[in-house]
Amino acid sequence: MKSKFCPNCGSNNVVNKIPEGDTHSRQVCMDCNYIEYENPKIVVGSVCTFKNKFLMCKRAIDPQKGLWTLPAGYLENNESVQDGAIREAYEEAYAKIRINNLLAIYSLHHISQIQILFHSELIEENIKPGIESLEVGLFEWENIHWDKIAFPSVKWALDNFRERQNLDTFKVFSNP
Repeated sequence: MKSKFCPNCGSNNVVNKIPEGDTHSRQVCMDCNYIEYENPKIVVGSVCTFKNKFLMCKRAIDPQKGLWTLPAGYLENNESVQDGAIREAYEEAYAKIRINNLLAIYSLHHISQIQILFHSELIEENIKPGIESLEVGLFEWENIHWDKIAFPSVKWALDNFRERQNLDTFKVFSNP
């Protein structure tokens, strides 16, 4: 909530307190007793490969504008983590991908973020920058811009992929 108005009733009688039966301080409306729960953000994305090359996107937005990342972003409401990763690849690089398996889950408690990363394959080589990318490219391992990586989790995921690429683990199954 973090505003002075309750999203449930519109009252401006909102205070920060520990609700009865809870252990954390929350924003609580003193008029209707609405409690606002703030939870970690979920980021979904992929290490996308195509013929031993990796899809990388140069960020057009902050944070880390101008640095290289994997296609990833915030999960939307009513979206599966797989669908979110597919959407992010398309939004950032017009990439059409097929998810192969779960690669990693990172819990970044210092920024209240959970990152769920898959290994995916590009279905076709046609890519171009989306609205959040200055440029995109397919890079062989040794040609990745390692000195211009946007986030530590990008390097973690790439290294994790390299270590596990032939293990055939963490298969992902969709609900029927």
